[in-house]
Amino acid sequence: MYIPHLNRVEDAAKITAFIHAYGFATLVTQSEGVLVASHLPVLLDERDGNHGSLRSHMASANDQWRQFHPAREVLCIFQGPHSYISPSWYQSKIAVPTWNYAAVHVYGLPQIIEEPAALRKIVIDTTAKYESKLTSDGASAPQNDLVDALLRTIIGFSIRITRIEAKFKLGQNRPKEDQESMLRALGTSESADSRALAEFIKAQVPGS
Repeated sequence: MYIPHLNRVEDAAKITAFIHAYGFATLVTQSEGVLVASHLPVLLDERDGNHGSLRSHMASANDQWRQFHPAREVLCIFQGPHSYISPSWYQSKIAVPTWNYAAVHVYGLPQIIEEPAALRKIVIDTTAKYESKLTSDGASAPQNDLVDALLRTIIGFSIRITRIEAKFKLGQNRPKEDQESMLRALGTSESADSRALAEFIKAQVPGS
């Protein structure tokens, strides 16, 4: 991923928080020149190995898992808020249209998870993560018989992380007055994506 210096993020805590927050990712694999992508909920285990690991699952009918090779990297793309940026939002007279966004690319080596307990844990942990955001009393556990049926139709896998690239393109190259006017425009936009980007920028830059 092309990352200008101002947009590069190397703060491990920020990257970890981003992956946890935007866990619905795009998994890209290749084999013999053929590229395949799937969109999956992905869990990060930052304490597993030197760089951490990812866990997820896909339908066994999805042939992408057949491209997994323990010595060949795969790419997992985590996409955060993004929005078109109009030059009319800037105070400066010289400006061009652009797109601001946040993204993290995680590369790693995949491994199929065959142990039933580990596969079950992926399903339970994924459910717990997202159900806890919907219920006031914590996660709603899926019924065991339904989980058992699901396990027969999915493939679990882990990805041992080898490297991470993080890019937050948030207008850091613009003068302060341009950044402030851009943020006001994003925050009052009719677009939910634009407003989400405004909130993300505020969280990244205290005092915005």
